[in-house]
Amino acid sequence: MTRTNDRTTSNWRRAAVATGLGLSLMLSGCSLFEKEDDAVVPPPQVKTEELVNSQFTRDGTFQSHIEARGVPGLDFVYTLYPTKATPRTNEWFPQGNKFFTFTLQAYDLDRGLRDPFKTKRLVYLDSVSVTSRTITVDGGPTQRPYKLDVVAKQATFDPEPLATRYGMLITSPKGAFELRNQRIGSMSDDTRGVELTFRAVVNIQVEAGKPRYVKRAIVQRVPIAIFESDTPTQVARIPINAN
Repeated sequence: MTRTNDRTTSNWRRAAVATGLGLSLMLSGCSLFEKEDDAVVPPPQVKTEELVNSQFTRDGTFQSHIEARGVPGLDFVYTLYPTKATPRTNEWFPQGNKFFTFTLQAYDLDRGLRDPFKTKRLVYLDSVSVTSRTITVDGGPTQRPYKLDVVAKQATFDPEPLATRYGMLITSPKGAFELRNQRIGSMSDDTRGVELTFRAVVNIQVEAGKPRYVKRAIVQRVPIAIFESDTPTQVARIPINAN
């Protein structure tokens, strides 16, 4: 009777040990799974193209057509393009300088291109300002790598612009504003884009040959993509006044 009880007790102990071991393994497995679930998974990398849709970067130039409020039939054209110093827009990186040129011109669409100039409404550019803001991967602090605030007739590339008290003439084909080799400076390494906001103050002749003018602001935003890189943007050595 004692031997039977001993065997029963022994079997019970072995079963208890096996059950405990199985429970331990189950608990251990749960713990491992929980650790895997809690592990930090690196977020997927965001491509520059997903953050910034840029005609300037994609086409190597940017051009917009804007109509001034309350003055129909006038087309204001901003044009931007990279200079020979940094011509490859897909190689514009956060560090290093990046250079561009921009122009502004007005077209009187109520007249034909070959109509006498005196039949076209005159547009004079008073001043131009440009501000910038960066676009980063994680929405970090905004940087301002480019800024401009100038009187047009004093800043334009044309050494002898046609100017009056209203500003410099930008009506095509007699006048245009051009500013070359504008420098966008270095930005933080997580920058993937920079947005430029142009604001031109113009005086518009209401009717050709008449002395009445109205003042308007011509505003345009231009996004530019910036690509991830450990090296700075490469700048070619060119004459200072070259495009």
